[in-house]
Amino acid sequence: MECIGFGAQNVAAMVVSGWPNVKGSSRRKRVVLRDNHHHVFHHVGGRYSNSRAMVVQVRCGSRRTTASESCVVDKEEKFADQEDYIKAGGSELLYVQMQQRKQMDQQSKFSDKMPEISAGNSILDLVVIGCGPAGLALAAESAKLGLTVGLIGPDVPFTNNYGVWEDEFKDLGLAGCIEHVWRDTVVYLDDNDPIFIGRAYGRVSRHLLHEELLRRCVESGVSYLSSKVERIVEAATGHSLVECEGSIVIPCRLATVASGAASGKLLQYELGGPRVSVQTAYGVEVEVENNPYDPNLMVFMDYRDYMRGKVESLEAEFPTFLYAMPMSPTRVFFEETCLASKDAMPFELLKKKLMSRLDTLGVRIIKTYEEEWSYIPVGGSLPNTEQKNLAFGAAASMVHPATGYSVVRSLSEAPKYASAIANILKQGQAKDMMTRNISAQAWNTLWPQERKRQRAFFLFGLALILQLDIEGIRTFFQTFFRLPNWMSQGFLGSSLSSTDLLLFAFYMFVIAPNDLRKCLIQHLLSDPTGATMVRTYLAI
Repeated sequence: MECIGFGAQNVAAMVVSGWPNVKGSSRRKRVVLRDNHHHVFHHVGGRYSNSRAMVVQVRCGSRRTTASESCVVDKEEKFADQEDYIKAGGSELLYVQMQQRKQMDQQSKFSDKMPEISAGNSILDLVVIGCGPAGLALAAESAKLGLTVGLIGPDVPFTNNYGVWEDEFKDLGLAGCIEHVWRDTVVYLDDNDPIFIGRAYGRVSRHLLHEELLRRCVESGVSYLSSKVERIVEAATGHSLVECEGSIVIPCRLATVASGAASGKLLQYELGGPRVSVQTAYGVEVEVENNPYDPNLMVFMDYRDYMRGKVESLEAEFPTFLYAMPMSPTRVFFEETCLASKDAMPFELLKKKLMSRLDTLGVRIIKTYEEEWSYIPVGGSLPNTEQKNLAFGAAASMVHPATGYSVVRSLSEAPKYASAIANILKQGQAKDMMTRNISAQAWNTLWPQERKRQRAFFLFGLALILQLDIEGIRTFFQTFFRLPNWMSQGFLGSSLSSTDLLLFAFYMFVIAPNDLRKCLIQHLLSDPTGATMVRTYLAI
């Protein structure tokens, strides 16, 4: 089992495909970075020679193509810095944009359902920037408490597939948004017996979740503006001015950014924090001739070997697993996933690995319904909690660093966070907005010291996973799934307290084989996340 020193293999896996080669296009894609002084930097191996704000231009062939061949034409994006660019998609930005721009005709347009924000002299209590599940949930919950709330962001549908533990979504009152349930989930780590988790798993209907969250916004009186936000500035009165495209300015008492992980243009993040890592996955929903998996079980992880011959390149040896949702005996969603890597594992490589795996399993695809490119930044720095502008969801670093889960946490914490925002706005006066940080209470609600301890523990786990080879990964999860259910389920759901996590670590260490114990001790003593975790736990 390789524990430390796997970094070279990790980096090699990512440098392989600096630019995606989109099938059917003869031009090589490149990303050009221009700083404010018009110097040009080319992205090479995930590094840049300048840290100023960057503009990324993606160009490719313009002919009409199929879903797997399409690309973004002459699209220009601005990013605050290199890390913001990586959070947005980095070298895989082209595919991330393809995923975001899928057509979902069933989903309603926000502009057809919510009244437009008036750009007059009225000052909103709260502006929520971003129209994903986190942004919609926070906007609806805040408006329910009597705040005047405006929602700003592009009018685009939910395009990602969401998998959730059924009990967690039921607790949120969203059981009706689950379109398919498997009564148990299974894990395959090697050729030994599979591991049954004993917990029901559900696939969320993107359409139903979108419509339900939109309905809540409409009923609570949220107004909407379809626009991108350029910046947030503070007026002399202490109010925030949300500057949008087309020189539209929306004044408000507080602004909350919920526009995803790549929000560096609008938020400040702590300096010196851990580098952001990435979870990538390539998926297909297909009709097959034969399905090797039981349609009554959701395949949470399949880490078994799938290559028929010796792997020739280092990047192909990097551990990935299959995630599979059998919708019927012949219709299945397959997804090849890299749980975490220091740089994004390329989607083209993940696709090759998935097709090789399916070929080894004897799966013959008859029809492809959809392709998915999932890109989830994990880890990285927390937002600077001294700033006035607030954040929520992935923009607030609420993604579970060790699993990539975030939707359930955002939806479950929206009511509490909205209540904190409502309290500080209802108690405050305009003069207070100029003399004290009225956002402190909200930030403390979102990131109290207890949550910071939990996150430090998860970051320690993420750093460990990044250093494990395939045998190490298998040993880790064989140990993990031997834990009591309340521990393993609580870890996956971010519900364990910082004290519970210490018990989790002790139990894990006791039942682990000696090789993993040595690895854990070495990781704690040598990796910076170990020292950070200890300091965070000791902080009052």
